[in-house]
Amino acid sequence: MPVGINGKPIKNGNSSSGPSEVNGAGHCGTGWGGMRHDHFGKKIMMTLMGVLLVYLVFYVGVLTRNSIKKFDYIGTADQTERMITVNGYGKVNGANDIAVTTIGYSNVDADVAKAQAANKKVMDALMTELKKMGVSEKDMQTNYTIYPEYNYTQDKGQQLKGYRVSNNVTIKIRDLTKIPAVLSLPGKYGATEVSGLSFTIDDPDNLKVAARDKALTDAGMKAKTLARQLGVRLVEVVAYNEYEGGPEYPGPYPMLKMDAMGGGPMMNAPEAVATGSKDVVMNVNITYKIAPKYYAY
Repeated sequence: MPVGINGKPIKNGNSSSGPSEVNGAGHCGTGWGGMRHDHFGKKIMMTLMGVLLVYLVFYVGVLTRNSIKKFDYIGTADQTERMITVNGYGKVNGANDIAVTTIGYSNVDADVAKAQAANKKVMDALMTELKKMGVSEKDMQTNYTIYPEYNYTQDKGQQLKGYRVSNNVTIKIRDLTKIPAVLSLPGKYGATEVSGLSFTIDDPDNLKVAARDKALTDAGMKAKTLARQLGVRLVEVVAYNEYEGGPEYPGPYPMLKMDAMGGGPMMNAPEAVATGSKDVVMNVNITYKIAPKYYAY
């Protein structure tokens, strides 16, 4: 005899009860799946609500910070409006201690080797004499060039004349008493060119320091005077820059040319030369942060 789920015998007339119970069990399985689906949906909702809450807290924090910043700046001028800028000027004068001049020889020959040899003979003798005078090699700088020269005629057109060799040496004269002797060398050795004589200060750094000190003192006095007139106080320096003003150089010695045979005007070099002086100028710009002046009552 068939036995039911409860262990009791199943009667023939109630054979339908088996399928009924089985169907009930089927409904029970469907209900458990629905509960799992509802639980997963709640977890998603909770996660979304948490994310939205984090964004909300962040948004409120930003609004609060901006509100505080606006409150801090109420009635307060911008930073650029709480600054003053002054300039300072300083100038010192120093005697020139070196002279600079250029002596050279230029010649032409149809044979480039002969032109070079003739040029070398003159310049070697001149530079040897300079060294005897105490001019150091580091104070001499040579500029040497070779280039062809041409004659132009209407009948024959361009014809090679020869090769010009030019050799010039720039000399720094530290012993100013030797200037006349140096300037007499072109006439003595047949050099054909002397370009200007100029004077300067070999190491102007000490003069720059002195000029800067004067400029800073000038700027400081201006800043204090301006602060007093505006009714504010100087707090600190927030920006600084400086630049060197244009120095004043004496005019160069006139350029002289010898004739092709040597000699010429430089045979009689000046017995004395005025070396002059040079101004060293420094300019400074200083920006100060300022604040209201406090009064004691």
